[in-house]
Amino acid sequence: MGSADTTTGRLVFDGRCGFCTRCVDWLRVLDRRGRIDVQPYQAAGVPASVGATVEECGEAVQWRGRDGVRRSAADAVNAVLSEITGTPLPSLLYRATGGVQEWAYRWVADHRGAFPGTTPHCEAHPEDCAANG
Repeated sequence: MGSADTTTGRLVFDGRCGFCTRCVDWLRVLDRRGRIDVQPYQAAGVPASVGATVEECGEAVQWRGRDGVRRSAADAVNAVLSEITGTPLPSLLYRATGGVQEWAYRWVADHRGAFPGTTPHCEAHPEDCAANG
């Protein structure tokens, strides 16, 4: 992760996915203080840095925050949104609606190629993505 003074966690995403890249670009805009370290899982050592396997990262976005707990899928998204906004509301909403959110996350993940994206991170920055293909 980046400097302990500035980052509060690492978000790991699929750098070969244009939709995923668009989503993390949006999160970077929201993260005005640069507190979230966002990395593609294809970069060397990144999956292990959050305690995940390459396969787990290929299945869903992964997050490890300052509490040291790894979260994935919709749980991870809500944890990141709570961190960026400085409010526990997204995580509290997840606790109340997690089942529905996980179903929606899986549906979107399974159909992500149908959603508008941008140039995938690994295509724009191939030097970042050589390790985990």
